[in-house]
Amino acid sequence: VQLQASGGGLVQPGGSLRLSCGAPGTIFRFNTMGWYRQAPGKQREFVASIGTGDNTNYADSVMGRFTISRDNAKNTVYLQMNSLKPEDTAVYYCVNYAGPYWGQGTLVTVSS
Repeated sequence: VQLQASGGGLVQPGGSLRLSCGAPGTIFRFNTMGWYRQAPGKQREFVASIGTGDNTNYADSVMGRFTISRDNAKNTVYLQMNSLKPEDTAVYYCVNYAGPYWGQGTLVTVSS
């Protein structure tokens, strides 16, 4: 199963980015989707998740700054990231909890 993540890049502190991740409809519509991240030299950590009923969960470190959403018509999950900080720099991975199935990762760099 292939998940396609995109939207990463270089942004200045305080800036915004939106990540996207598409998944096959057969696994997307009936399962929770999420985002994790892995910073250099650190373990992969949970960022946010969204269930089929649009119930959401966030890591404390991103609460109030990041918003996860899903578009079931497009089989896509999004992560809107605002007020970015240098410590948000990481490779971001989307995940479908059915497998779990992981995307290939997209790099977010927050730097001036």
